[in-house]
Amino acid sequence: MEASMDANLQRRIQRYGWDKAADLYETGWRESLARVQAELLELAAAEPGEQVLDVACGTGLVTFPLAERVGPTGRVFATDISERMVEALRARAEAMGHTQVEALRADAEAHPMLADASIDLVTCALGLMYFADPLQAMREAARVLKPGGRAVFAVWGARANCGWAEIFPIVDARVHSEVCPMFFRLGTGNTLAREVERAGLRVTVERRIATTLPYADDAAALCAAFAGGPVALAYHRFDAEVRDAAHADYLASIARYRTDQGYRLPGEFVVCAAVRPA
Repeated sequence: MEASMDANLQRRIQRYGWDKAADLYETGWRESLARVQAELLELAAAEPGEQVLDVACGTGLVTFPLAERVGPTGRVFATDISERMVEALRARAEAMGHTQVEALRADAEAHPMLADASIDLVTCALGLMYFADPLQAMREAARVLKPGGRAVFAVWGARANCGWAEIFPIVDARVHSEVCPMFFRLGTGNTLAREVERAGLRVTVERRIATTLPYADDAAALCAAFAGGPVALAYHRFDAEVRDAAHADYLASIARYRTDQGYRLPGEFVVCAAVRPA
């Protein structure tokens, strides 16, 4: 029972945290995540007419390229735990005329609206780290995939290779956030590939990608780290004095990455492609 309660708490934190981050998410992260999202889309190789599930879709940075690839004869089910994210994606899909996109609020671990073996492709770009039960989320992907169907997952890499990683202890020192207690686990070694195999999928590709996260100045780096990312819920509980102190600590933690053009933070991703055995 305690484990279930912890999982439910984690889901609530993620739901309301990403609701808080929704308005500033793309401002803070669009440029920084472009490379890993492009890699995921290349490995996904979506085709016209395919049925796709995009898990942890956020505001649609991966959803809309998928929609363009499957075209009007295909379908993209875009799901996220955050209602605000889903609302933003739904409104944008309507404005763009993407009638093949269906945006739904759902937990990653269960998609009861989708039948067994009904999906050609499942994608999840940088969502698994936040899930209460990432293995169950991958098993759910295996369940909905057709035999021979594909899945592509991307996570952040090793903690030592992510220059922004001090954001978590800086926030937790001020408020017990429980935002992502095992954030870097799946990006360590070949953990992601092992978990994908445990979920019943066969890994075909595993890639580790080094990248750089560019921020023009202090304000941009702070916006991404605090207001537009996973600690947004805890951050909104800070008063002005606590915010100033947290900002100062974070900027000190990334000071070595400052250049004449602003900040250039190192980052790392792991991308894993797999198929459901026939």
